[in-house]
Amino acid sequence: MHVKLSGDFSTLQEGLLLIAGRLGVQVLSKPEDEELPLRWERHKGQLEAEWDGKQGTIRYDERHHGFRAFGLWVEKMRACRTDEGQYAPFHVQETPQFTTVGVMFDASRNAVPSLPALHEAFITLALMGMNQVMLYTEDTYEVEAYPYFGYMRGRYTNGELKQIDDWAADLGIEVVPCIQTLAHLEEALKWEFAAPIKDTGDILLVGEEKTYAFIESMIEAASAPFRSRRIHIGMDEAHQLGLGNYLKRNGFRNRFDIMNEHLHRVVEIAERRGLIPMIWSDMYFRLGSRTGHYYDLEAEIPQEAVQGIPQGVTFVYWDYYHDQQQFYEAFIQEHFDLGRPVVFAGGIWTWNGIAPNTGKMRATTEPALMACKSLGVPEVVATMWGDNGAETPWMSAWLGLQLYAEHAYAKQVDEQRLQERFALCVGGDLHDFQALGQFDETPGVAQGNPQTSNPSKFLLWQDVLIGLFDANIKDVPLAHHYQRLAKRLSNADTRNSAFRPMFRWYTALAEVLAAKCDLGVRLKTAYDQCQHRKSESGTAGYEETLQQLNTIADELVLLRASIDSLRRLHREVWFAAFKPFGWEVMDMRYGGLLARLDTAFDRIRQYTAGDVESLPELDAERLPFDSEFGYRNGTLGRAAYHSIVSAGSLFKPV
Repeated sequence: MHVKLSGDFSTLQEGLLLIAGRLGVQVLSKPEDEELPLRWERHKGQLEAEWDGKQGTIRYDERHHGFRAFGLWVEKMRACRTDEGQYAPFHVQETPQFTTVGVMFDASRNAVPSLPALHEAFITLALMGMNQVMLYTEDTYEVEAYPYFGYMRGRYTNGELKQIDDWAADLGIEVVPCIQTLAHLEEALKWEFAAPIKDTGDILLVGEEKTYAFIESMIEAASAPFRSRRIHIGMDEAHQLGLGNYLKRNGFRNRFDIMNEHLHRVVEIAERRGLIPMIWSDMYFRLGSRTGHYYDLEAEIPQEAVQGIPQGVTFVYWDYYHDQQQFYEAFIQEHFDLGRPVVFAGGIWTWNGIAPNTGKMRATTEPALMACKSLGVPEVVATMWGDNGAETPWMSAWLGLQLYAEHAYAKQVDEQRLQERFALCVGGDLHDFQALGQFDETPGVAQGNPQTSNPSKFLLWQDVLIGLFDANIKDVPLAHHYQRLAKRLSNADTRNSAFRPMFRWYTALAEVLAAKCDLGVRLKTAYDQCQHRKSESGTAGYEETLQQLNTIADELVLLRASIDSLRRLHREVWFAAFKPFGWEVMDMRYGGLLARLDTAFDRIRQYTAGDVESLPELDAERLPFDSEFGYRNGTLGRAAYHSIVSAGSLFKPV
């Protein structure tokens, strides 16, 4: 398709060239016979794209509206092309529902998105009509005065952040630095330089002047590379605020007072630099709740505490959990009652385990965004956290971002249009991305995985000799589920060529899980039978059960090769999307798994050869996994890596 542009598009030119290149459209600078004329007009309110049979017209207000409208125009032109090579007339009109619709990239939980990956992502976001990126960096940005801040963690340099901002600006995207100035600073505070400014292991020491010198350096470094005058200063989940070194120095104090005093100091630092700060809202609601719960509609925040909140602060209400529009509306109103601007932050559920929880994402996103539209929340952002190692690549969650984008331009989202828009903007098959949720939506898990079970994670990493989750999955037909999923994904890499490495990895993951999921259960059963028959001299079937154990040992050899291949596929995905720092964590996880498979093989062979009388690891009774997210109705359980692989003191300092 050859397009000749005219009219008011000069502020879009750089971005349009990038988007046109993505869509395979050639933008002409001089008339040619096959050109399609496209005129641009600035227009308040709605965005429009049309073709009258001879000329195209795009009417737009903000720059990001123009980029979305161009994508709509190209999509409709292709759909309206007749067999004779002509284009049937059409007119498309959309009404923006929010002033800002954005995404938060997590660059702090082990994986720092690479610059080329971000550049490609920005093009997709602009095509969707999104206009904001929050870059969440706890310690992964350069602060010159503190060389250990982000040391060996893949931190962005000042120059890299400027490059990111320049790319985003060309595409109508505001990049907002998102940092932490109270809690969530464990990786920074673990170094000796931080001893004088540490309240607890992850919380800064309020009231200490060295703390505010540190925060001033952080704010300056984080904001300087960006055009935006907004900054997210964090302050969420400071559960132990005032209860560590602060308590030793000052005794117990009202925690609302501590929070407000600190917030005033940090806001003053930000405002001196002409910055407009925003914070996560949860600490005020937690402190006002008798249970310490964030989503407590009975929470009472004292009026004096509300009055003590600086006027220039925006509250970011984060909620990734509720599936009822009524709840979101009630809690949004609670935020409005505080008398400060409100931003809503929902979740794309990239942090469930090793695959996105698409069921939970869809169940929570729809009511949340409908509530925001109902009550007039002007800004929404989709968070993409990478908890516990960032095992799930953020590219797997484009479906959630497309859903946000479509909600941003329609009162209701039509499923067919969502699928069509996904194909154009992402260049992928919506159903294949949706299917990734099946890694954790297994038999034994409620439809949509509302309780966020993560069997794909614990089945991959758990030890075959220890089997901490084996009691949870006994008698659950998981092998058949993962075999079907592997078959379902077998050609997804072809259908989604831009995401070929990712779908090859996920297909291999399904194959590995099909082979490994019940291996520990079968091993324990065969071993128990051997021990029973051995204790009863002459019992028939003893040699047969020994052979079963040897067969399982042979399976371990094949499984080990499959897992090493899986590791290499995962590494390819990682290095295409992230900086190399952080992959060492994944290498250690895969390496630990491979080493334990070697040990399991040797232990089984020792037993079947008669070199040892028993295997204490297999003698131990299997109990249901017991934790906050443990085995209960509608879930098989959920855990982080260190809890999955061992009941010992893994990663604890003593």
